[in-house]
Amino acid sequence: MNEHANCLRCGRKLTSPASIAKGYGRGCAAKVRQAAAHHSDYSAAQVESARELIEDGAIIQIRPRVCRSVSSDGTEMYLTAVSGQCNCPAGLKGRRCYHALAAALLLAA
Repeated sequence: MNEHANCLRCGRKLTSPASIAKGYGRGCAAKVRQAAAHHSDYSAAQVESARELIEDGAIIQIRPRVCRSVSSDGTEMYLTAVSGQCNCPAGLKGRRCYHALAAALLLAA
């Protein structure tokens, strides 16, 4: 796992070695865990891909409930809404994608 000096969710500076290793401050980590618990219908592989997307900085918020996500091979960019809509190939077919899960985790309130 990568080490981060700033929280992946809120951007605040991390000071605790445990938080730096996780990439989230204590409060944000709790919010991400809570959001993940509400998305139990995703596969373990999708959860891991969503976490990697966040850790790699490959998803950024561009509007209050919309993110821009990078494809797994890095060649495409997708618009992803927290509501679950995404214009990736899976999202266009009406399937759940890890981009939508990553957006929900990133923007967990």
